[in-house]
Amino acid sequence: MAASKKASVAASNIANADSVGSTNPSDPNQAYSAKTTQDVSVAGGGVNTVVLNRTPPFVPSYEPDSPFANTDGMVNSPNVNLDEELITTKMAENSYQANLMALKTSLRMQDTLQKALDTKS
Repeated sequence: MAASKKASVAASNIANADSVGSTNPSDPNQAYSAKTTQDVSVAGGGVNTVVLNRTPPFVPSYEPDSPFANTDGMVNSPNVNLDEELITTKMAENSYQANLMALKTSLRMQDTLQKALDTKS
Protein backbone atom coordinates (compact mmCIF):
# COMPACT_ATOMS: atom_id res chain seq x y z
CA MET A 1 0.00 0.00 0.00
CA ALA A 2 2.77 2.46 0.93
CA ALA A 3 4.70 1.77 -2.27
CA SER A 4 1.56 2.20 -4.34
CA LYS A 5 0.72 5.54 -2.74
CA LYS A 6 4.31 6.80 -3.13
CA ALA A 7 4.42 5.74 -6.78
CA SER A 8 1.06 7.38 -7.46
CA VAL A 9 2.14 10.68 -5.88
CA ALA A 10 5.45 10.64 -7.78
CA ALA A 11 3.64 9.92 -11.06
CA SER A 12 1.22 12.78 -10.42
CA ASN A 13 4.10 15.14 -9.65
CA ILE A 14 5.94 14.10 -12.82
CA ALA A 15 2.81 14.46 -14.97
CA ASN A 16 2.14 17.95 -13.62
CA ALA A 17 5.73 19.22 -13.39
CA ASP A 18 5.18 21.71 -16.23
CA SER A 19 1.81 23.01 -15.00
CA VAL A 20 2.52 26.65 -14.26
CA GLY A 21 0.15 29.16 -12.74
CA SER A 22 -0.26 32.68 -11.51
CA THR A 23 1.84 34.10 -8.68
CA ASN A 24 -1.27 35.89 -7.41
CA PRO A 25 -2.79 33.67 -4.67
CA SER A 26 -6.31 34.99 -5.38
CA ASP A 27 -6.09 34.04 -9.08
CA PRO A 28 -7.93 30.74 -9.77
CA ASN A 29 -5.23 29.76 -12.30
CA GLN A 30 -2.79 28.23 -9.83
CA ALA A 31 0.05 25.87 -10.60
CA TYR A 32 -0.19 22.23 -9.60
CA SER A 33 0.48 21.91 -5.89
CA ALA A 34 3.28 19.36 -5.60
CA LYS A 35 2.66 16.52 -3.14
CA THR A 36 4.83 14.36 -0.94
CA THR A 37 4.23 11.31 1.21
CA GLN A 38 5.05 10.71 4.83
CA ASP A 39 4.97 7.47 6.79
CA VAL A 40 3.29 7.87 10.18
CA SER A 41 2.98 5.40 13.02
CA VAL A 42 -0.45 4.00 13.73
CA ALA A 43 -1.68 3.40 17.27
CA GLY A 44 -1.41 -0.28 18.06
CA GLY A 45 1.45 -0.78 15.62
CA GLY A 46 1.97 -0.39 11.94
CA VAL A 47 2.57 2.46 9.57
CA ASN A 48 0.26 4.51 7.38
CA THR A 49 1.40 6.57 4.39
CA VAL A 50 -0.27 9.96 4.11
CA VAL A 51 -0.19 12.42 1.22
CA LEU A 52 0.72 16.02 2.06
CA ASN A 53 1.24 19.20 0.09
CA ARG A 54 4.95 19.81 -0.41
CA THR A 55 6.34 22.86 1.34
CA PRO A 56 6.62 25.12 -0.52
CA PRO A 57 4.24 23.77 -3.16
CA PHE A 58 5.49 26.24 -5.79
CA VAL A 59 8.74 27.81 -6.91
CA PRO A 60 8.98 31.00 -8.94
CA SER A 61 9.98 30.61 -12.58
CA TYR A 62 10.69 33.13 -15.30
CA GLU A 63 8.28 32.48 -18.19
CA PRO A 64 7.40 35.87 -19.68
CA ASP A 65 5.41 34.32 -22.55
CA SER A 66 3.06 32.43 -20.23
CA PRO A 67 -0.50 33.77 -20.02
CA PHE A 68 -0.14 33.46 -16.23
CA ALA A 69 3.03 35.57 -15.99
CA ASN A 70 2.98 38.68 -13.85
CA THR A 71 4.42 42.01 -15.04
CA ASP A 72 7.93 40.74 -14.21
CA GLY A 73 7.42 37.60 -16.32
CA MET A 74 7.25 35.34 -13.27
CA VAL A 75 4.93 32.36 -12.77
CA ASN A 76 4.59 29.72 -10.08
CA SER A 77 5.87 26.29 -11.06
CA PRO A 78 5.28 23.12 -9.08
CA ASN A 79 8.07 22.34 -6.60
CA VAL A 80 8.95 19.10 -8.40
CA ASN A 81 12.44 17.65 -8.72
CA LEU A 82 12.24 15.06 -11.50
CA ASP A 83 15.33 13.21 -10.24
CA GLU A 84 13.75 12.75 -6.80
CA GLU A 85 10.46 11.65 -8.31
CA LEU A 86 12.17 9.06 -10.52
CA ILE A 87 14.07 7.74 -7.50
CA THR A 88 10.79 7.46 -5.61
CA THR A 89 9.22 5.45 -8.43
CA LYS A 90 12.27 3.16 -8.57
CA MET A 91 12.13 2.64 -4.80
CA ALA A 92 8.43 1.75 -5.08
CA GLU A 93 9.26 -0.73 -7.84
CA ASN A 94 11.98 -2.27 -5.66
CA SER A 95 9.50 -2.55 -2.79
CA TYR A 96 7.04 -4.40 -5.02
CA GLN A 97 9.80 -6.77 -6.16
CA ALA A 98 10.92 -7.40 -2.57
CA ASN A 99 7.34 -8.15 -1.53
CA LEU A 100 6.94 -10.52 -4.47
CA MET A 101 10.14 -12.35 -3.52
CA ALA A 102 8.96 -12.65 0.09
CA LEU A 103 5.63 -14.05 -1.11
CA LYS A 104 7.33 -16.58 -3.40
CA THR A 105 9.64 -17.65 -0.57
CA SER A 106 6.67 -18.08 1.76
CA LEU A 107 4.84 -20.18 -0.83
CA ARG A 108 7.92 -22.38 -1.37
CA MET A 109 8.26 -22.86 2.39
CA GLN A 110 4.59 -23.82 2.69
CA ASP A 111 4.97 -26.24 -0.21
CA THR A 112 8.06 -27.81 1.39
CA LEU A 113 6.25 -28.15 4.72
CA GLN A 114 3.20 -29.67 3.05
CA LYS A 115 5.39 -32.22 1.23
CA ALA A 116 7.18 -33.08 4.48
CA LEU A 117 3.88 -33.59 6.27
CA ASP A 118 2.50 -35.67 3.39
CA THR A 119 5.48 -38.05 3.46
CA LYS A 120 5.04 -38.65 7.20
CA SER A 121 1.37 -39.52 6.80
